Amino acid sequence: MIKRLLPAGLAARFALLLAAALVTANLVALGLLAFERDRLDREAGAARELERIVALVPAMEALPPRARQQLARQASTRLARITVESVPVVAAPARSGRAGVLEARIGAALEEREVRVAISERAASGRGSGGPARPRGGTIAVSIALQAEEPVWLNVMAAGLRPPDGVRGEVFMLVLGLSLLTVLAVGLWFVRQLTRPLAALAEAAHAAGRGDRGVRVPETGAREMRAAAAAFNDMQGRIARFEAERTRTLAAVGHDLRTPITSLRIRAEMLDEEEGEPMIRTLDEMAVMAEGLVAFAKSGHEAEPSGKIDLAALLQRLCEERGARFEGGGAPPVTGRPVALSRAFGNLVDNAIRYGGSARVRLKQEGGMAVVRVVDEGPGIPEARLEGMFEPFVRGEDSRSLDTGGAGLGLSITRTIIRAHGGEIRLSNRPEGGLEARVELPAG
Repeated sequence: MIKRLLPAGLAARFALLLAAALVTANLVALGLLAFERDRLDREAGAARELERIVALVPAMEALPPRARQQLARQASTRLARITVESVPVVAAPARSGRAGVLEARIGAALEEREVRVAISERAASGRGSGGPARPRGGTIAVSIALQAEEPVWLNVMAAGLRPPDGVRGEVFMLVLGLSLLTVLAVGLWFVRQLTRPLAALAEAAHAAGRGDRGVRVPETGAREMRAAAAAFNDMQGRIARFEAERTRTLAAVGHDLRTPITSLRIRAEMLDEEEGEPMIRTLDEMAVMAEGLVAFAKSGHEAEPSGKIDLAALLQRLCEERGARFEGGGAPPVTGRPVALSRAFGNLVDNAIRYGGSARVRLKQEGGMAVVRVVDEGPGIPEARLEGMFEPFVRGEDSRSLDTGGAGLGLSITRTIIRAHGGEIRLSNRPEGGLEARVELPAG
């Protein structure tokens, strides 16, 4: 329902954000000002009542005892009950707080008279045995000692009145602070709604950068956000179609090369050994390259279903089959295609054994990633060539001899598979010697 009421454009939504924030802040301010006006009205009523009480004291002192009671009854109102008794309704002076401020103000107006004030916010007991009535909840109790021959107290209990407390600046700061907080809260909520599609687009762009061509962005939000999401989804579709066409082309080229290579090899075998052996070796290298093209085209595009994979068990099996050493470790299962990941890690182990003489594999969890390290004891690779090793047909050594390696597609295939699983792979030279291949895969 809210989404239907929102305007389509981003600028219009920002205007609505400002309008909603200002309206909300003004409503809060109006509520606080209404509360403050009520407080001031009650303080004014209390001030008028206190002036009446102060004026009543000299009149009480000038009358005889019986007339004092009659005057007290006549002076009592709906909000204030006045009595003249021998016991004060307030047991002791307040000296501090709002009651102390009120006590000092009345005492300054009634010199040489003892004044006691109590402010009660909760219900108290009623009249005690033989004593005056006690103040009830939300009342102001005032006891003033009259100047008379016998001890006489003028007791006043006023209900629903608020004594002045002298605080004015705090109200302004409270209104300002609450208005600011309201504007910030409403603004942050609206901004979060506006930027949520941007966050989804950024996350999808990161996934696309890792090679995930299936990720799409929901086309929701403001008109501009929907246009950006639609453009991103269209771009993903175009790239996916291009990569599919490239895959088919590479696979077709690799497959079609097999027939002429096989025909030429048969003819070369019919030649003399001295003339045919170099040709056969060259044709074998071409056959390896053709097979590599087919494998590279298929990497990351198999129809193999995904599932939960125990990396520790997979790496243990690969190491046992190839004579490498698995040094243990653990990580949560990863989601992926087991055959494709076996090919990727198998390529890394094979390279470590071929170029480094041995391979050691370690597994551990770092944050939300399963990290696999494949290390060897070989000479390593020059730093300037590390990143280029993932390019197709690039090898660690420059010869094309089948005795020292393949066509240079193993690392390209490995990176394609790893990125298709949302991971990343990096090569680095170890300080103690040898090469390390570090693979990170999302856990879970």
